[in-house]
Amino acid sequence: MSRIQVAFAHRKAFIPFITCGDPNLECTKRFVLAMAEAGADLIELGIPFSDPTAEGPVIMEASERALAAGATVDPIFAMVQDLRTSLTLPLVFMTYANVVYSYGIDRFAERCAAVGIDGLILPDVPYEEKEEFDGPFAERGIDLISMIAPTSEDRIRRIAGDARGFLYIVSSLGVTGVRSSITTDIAAMVKLVRASTSIPCAVGFGISTPEQASAMAAQSDGAIVGSAVMRLIAAEAEQAEASVRAYVKQLADAVHQTAE
Repeated sequence: MSRIQVAFAHRKAFIPFITCGDPNLECTKRFVLAMAEAGADLIELGIPFSDPTAEGPVIMEASERALAAGATVDPIFAMVQDLRTSLTLPLVFMTYANVVYSYGIDRFAERCAAVGIDGLILPDVPYEEKEEFDGPFAERGIDLISMIAPTSEDRIRRIAGDARGFLYIVSSLGVTGVRSSITTDIAAMVKLVRASTSIPCAVGFGISTPEQASAMAAQSDGAIVGSAVMRLIAAEAEQAEASVRAYVKQLADAVHQTAE
C-alpha cells in the first residue's frame, strides 16, 4: 500500500497546501512539520511559478514572495529531502507544466523519487495531454493526480477511470481562494467518480472553515485547504507557526470526526 493509500485508508483525510518558500524555505519546513503534528494526513507542497493560472490572489502573491526569496526547484528538493529524515506522511507537489518541462520531465521525476515525493498535481495539464508527464512519473511509482471540475461533466468517468493516487475534485469554478459558501453538487460528482474507480477523492478550492471542511469530507474522502493557510502565513510570516498549527488542528479534527 502506498503512502497516499494509507492516508485515506482508515478515516477522512485532511490535506493542507503550502507554497514552498513563503516567507523562506526554512519556515516552510517548520510549517510542514507543524501541520503534520497537528493532524494533516497528506500535504501539498506548492512549487512557486510566475504565472499560476489556477491560483487566486492569496497563493499568487505567496508565489511572488517565494520566488523573490529564491525558492527555485533545486532548493525545494533539498528541503523535501531534509523533511524526509523525520516525516513519513505523503507529500505531493503542486505546480505547473512549465516548471517540470523546463527542469526536464525525466530529471524532475527522478529527483521526486529520490527525495520521497508521492504525487504530482499539474492543474494546467488537461487529461487529454497528461501522458507526456504521466509515463515518467508512473515508472518511478509517483502518482500524477487528476483533477475534475464541475464543468468536466461527461469526462468525469474517463478521468476517474484512469486516476491514480487520489482524485482532486475542484469544488468551484474559477481560481483558488476562500469562499463564503460552496454550492456545487459535490455528491453528484462523487457518485460519478465511484461508478468508475475505488480511488479516493478529496475536495478543494474555497474551503476555509471547519464546517465547510466537514461538509465536503462528508460527501467525499477528504478536504483540501490552501488559500486560508497561506493567508495566515501572509499575515504573520516567520511567526506563523503557532497559528498554522492551531488552524490545521482545528480543520483536521473536524474532517476526522466526519462520517459519510
